[in-house]
Amino acid sequence: MGTVDAELVSVSLMDDAALGSFLRKHGLALKKEEARKVAELLERDPALTELHIFNTQWSEHSSYKSSRSVLKMLPTSAPNVILGPKEDSGIIELGEINGERWGVVVSHESHNHPSQVVPYEGAATGVGGDIRDVLCMGAKVFAIADNLRFGDPDGKSGNKVRYIAGEVMNGIAGYGNAVGIPNICGDINFNGSFDENCLVNVVCLGVVREKDIIHSYAPRDAIGYDIILVGKATDNSGFGGAAFASLILDEEERESNRGAVQVPDPFLKNIIIRASYEVFEAARKKKVALGYKDLGAGGIMCATSEMCAAAGYGADISLDKVHTGMKGLPPYVIACSETQERMCWISPKSFTPAILRIYNEDFELPRISEGARAAVIGTVTGNEDYVLRQDGKVVCNAPVRVITQGIRYERKKREPKRDLKEPVLKEPSDYNGIALKILRHPNVASKMACYRHYDTTVMGNTIIHAGEADAGLMAPLPGSSYGVALKSDSNPRYNRIDPYWGAVNAVAESMRNVAAIGATPRGLTDCLNYGSPEREEAFWDFCEGVRGIADAASKIHQRGTSFPVPVISGNVSFYNESKSGTSVDPSPMVACVGIMEDYSKAITPRLKNEGSSLFLVGERKDELGGSVYYDLHSELGACVPKTNFEKEKHMIHAVIDAVGDGLITACHDISDGGLLACIAEMVLGGEADGRIGAEINADFSALPLSRILFSESSGFVMECAKGREKELNDLFVSYDLHLIALGKTRGNSLTVMKNDKEAVRLPTEKMREAWTSGFTEA
Repeated sequence: MGTVDAELVSVSLMDDAALGSFLRKHGLALKKEEARKVAELLERDPALTELHIFNTQWSEHSSYKSSRSVLKMLPTSAPNVILGPKEDSGIIELGEINGERWGVVVSHESHNHPSQVVPYEGAATGVGGDIRDVLCMGAKVFAIADNLRFGDPDGKSGNKVRYIAGEVMNGIAGYGNAVGIPNICGDINFNGSFDENCLVNVVCLGVVREKDIIHSYAPRDAIGYDIILVGKATDNSGFGGAAFASLILDEEERESNRGAVQVPDPFLKNIIIRASYEVFEAARKKKVALGYKDLGAGGIMCATSEMCAAAGYGADISLDKVHTGMKGLPPYVIACSETQERMCWISPKSFTPAILRIYNEDFELPRISEGARAAVIGTVTGNEDYVLRQDGKVVCNAPVRVITQGIRYERKKREPKRDLKEPVLKEPSDYNGIALKILRHPNVASKMACYRHYDTTVMGNTIIHAGEADAGLMAPLPGSSYGVALKSDSNPRYNRIDPYWGAVNAVAESMRNVAAIGATPRGLTDCLNYGSPEREEAFWDFCEGVRGIADAASKIHQRGTSFPVPVISGNVSFYNESKSGTSVDPSPMVACVGIMEDYSKAITPRLKNEGSSLFLVGERKDELGGSVYYDLHSELGACVPKTNFEKEKHMIHAVIDAVGDGLITACHDISDGGLLACIAEMVLGGEADGRIGAEINADFSALPLSRILFSESSGFVMECAKGREKELNDLFVSYDLHLIALGKTRGNSLTVMKNDKEAVRLPTEKMREAWTSGFTEA
């Protein structure tokens, strides 16, 4: 193994107590046995910089050391997959336009711990990192979305919860708006399990020609190519961020953890994005092959080592050439700091001047931000060693594959004992009151107050904006009719009861949401948020969640094919628990990307016409476990919705056909709050300005009315185009589905009849007041 000029850490001579003390003193999250493993792999004691490198690369965040073997269950291949989960983002086919195949680039990341500690900056930099993941594939970024989980706003930590929620939303808005990328959908849930660990997951979309994809690894024959660092001056912000994300949060260490959170600069990012587009175009014209990668977890070290290792090369980097914003930074900070707004190119020397000119002169990075620039910091080598130098001395010299291959753990798992049972509740004496409480519940209430923080139309190509429908919809290519839909979902209470069915429901609901506007589910991403994998019960939850996603993605297969809806990118976030022993509810956030060949056919849930027929597909079942109705009674329950894969697939495909054929003018999937909340939201519309009511007859089911109205079993409610009722029924019969006639659109109230008696009468104005105030009051 290679030698270094720096002082070595005598790992081989220290006993466990001394080694543990040393690791803690230097802020290293490596376990003692892992530090000894480093020495074993290097065949010598490591230098301090090398220990910091392995501290980052062997974190759960970077190495997936506990999850990688489990993730193999996920279906990742299908004919429409251009790039699976191998690089910074996945890519699925959008379609062929003018004889060229185009792809949708998708990334899904978490920034949970940073957002709990410093919520504005944590959320903002989470958005920034996800944007970089898409940008570095050579794509034009066109949309972002978010999944947010916060604690109980009315609980013991209510003031803190509300502060964190407000700052997270401000951070997402402050970054996304400034960088000029629309936020097209979201998913927000409040739950006491998130009091000490909020979840901030972000999805980002881009578009690229297949032939123009840039990979996040060195191109062929790259020996001697330049390694170019672009962006903000490196400082100590975010140092240790990857390791920090792989630890249990300790509230007492809140202040000391702030340094592990990066500092955002969205205005600089805006310039870097625009400059990068110019580099893309220049490289295409000259037919130059490049490598491009964002600097996220592990900073310079992670990006450069992974780019070179993936192509079988090494790297020789001078840390003295790195533009820094602070004096006297030690080599391991320069190498591993997670300073934001930085990217890395691998370029032939002949093209390097063009890259430097575009960033430094044409887009004037040094003038935009003090110390920012593009600079050559190293060279690609052919010996597969990863060498870092500072002040003429070698401070790291290790086989690059040893650095990047990570380590693996085969964790033990054990099913937790869950003493769950269904509550015995009397039928409500006042259905109107219960319905209004459900509409006011923060997990059901309109989130438009949040979405109005976000710029949802900045690019001018938003077809359906956040909050307007079950999914957002964009037209990413000017002059093309193709639309890209996106929605993400997960119900933490379902997952608390049963992590398998909770994950299945997350997949199914995300697909239903995309289908409800008329788009066909073509790809999935997941952000898997769980407790410590070192706890056998938490790891069992994780394994069950992955199994649920795998089954749903495979069995609710792509329309018109026998192929799964592939999982093309994602992220695992463990250790979402605190020193108090509180773990978040298992939270597999699943996002579905849908494709429409003609976005002009898309529909929204808002009722369109007086006197139309309303239909239900999806029978009501006695499945209220985890429901909002039970939550109002401080109950959890045991019977979560269990998806019938064959029926779910047929429902989704039939709805897509119905939208495409113009048979329905409005559609909404049934989820939080159940059937009554679904219809109320259709009456109100996304902007809460609906004027058409609905008259519903609930005699179609023998279940108690509370089960009919508040069960969250999957299904859709549709407004049929006038005169096309028979065509709609025939379509669903062809899918072996029973269409239930619910009633008509009329008046300015929502009424429900049962056994010839009026059980519910909700004036539109009362529903509007409840639905629009619940989230803001929280």
